[in-house]
Amino acid sequence: MERWGITIPYAGQVLDRELVAELPKLGYTDAWSAEVNGSDGFTPLALAAGWAPELRLGTAIVPVSTRGPGLLAMTAATLADLAPDRFVLGIGASSPVIVEDWNAGEFVKPFARTRDTLRFLRAALAGEKVTATYETFDIKGFKLERAPRIPPKIVLAALRPRMLRLAAAEADGAITNWLSPEDVRKVRAELNDDTELIARLFVVVSEDADKVRALGKRMIAAYLTVPVYAAFHDWLGRAEMLRPMHEAWAANDRQAALKAIPDELVDQLIVHGDAATCRARITEYVANGLTTPVLAPIPADETPIAQIVRDLGTA
Repeated sequence: MERWGITIPYAGQVLDRELVAELPKLGYTDAWSAEVNGSDGFTPLALAAGWAPELRLGTAIVPVSTRGPGLLAMTAATLADLAPDRFVLGIGASSPVIVEDWNAGEFVKPFARTRDTLRFLRAALAGEKVTATYETFDIKGFKLERAPRIPPKIVLAALRPRMLRLAAAEADGAITNWLSPEDVRKVRAELNDDTELIARLFVVVSEDADKVRALGKRMIAAYLTVPVYAAFHDWLGRAEMLRPMHEAWAANDRQAALKAIPDELVDQLIVHGDAATCRARITEYVANGLTTPVLAPIPADETPIAQIVRDLGTA
């Protein structure tokens, strides 16, 4: 089945019941949430489970260090019962800012914490009583009061080979973002052929390339200066292209950092143009090995987000 996903809630919007219910008719197969400092990752999906029972629902992603393992299992079990066999739990390490600065947690051994959480969730969501010593935490006698009838699939946020290989070996898929269609081939090479690869793609429906590039440069500076994304793009081969931006950012010269981002990088990483051009660009990702594109429409003008979502549908 060819998948076509959308991010909910839409950028800058409260969750729109009518538009969520309309998504399947528009050709969307999936709705994926996010969790940074806006909506939490689970509530929008709990609502969408009843509003659009045809959709597959997923978190992309919830951090493994902002909830205890047991609470994460309970929340996932609740969603799995609300949407049997159509809920996918996406988890990931997140970042020090989100985990420590905003949630008073500890961002320690992110790879190990993600691996340990995956292994714990596999057991807990299968209904097992878990008493185990993991590298990053201990569990003593946890058992779900009611395990989900169908345990959800679990996918991992993965940007580089070690986490991608973990996703291929022990999870049901990998989630990535901030990449070009050409980058998909390199990411896919670290996975099994049958491993689902999911990516959130930022889409700006606008033919004003200058406006898109100005917007895109602000987004790129905010994301690609985060160490995990900087390392991802070093691995993808953009170390030299991004070096001037990183140097200016490290010197606290934000304007110079923006100016150092080449237009071609925006064109590589952000899908833009009219709706037909955007859909065609997204199909390039799929042709290179992406299983599930998850569109994240970003408004660039006065066009209502609802119209953008409708225009980007495949129906």
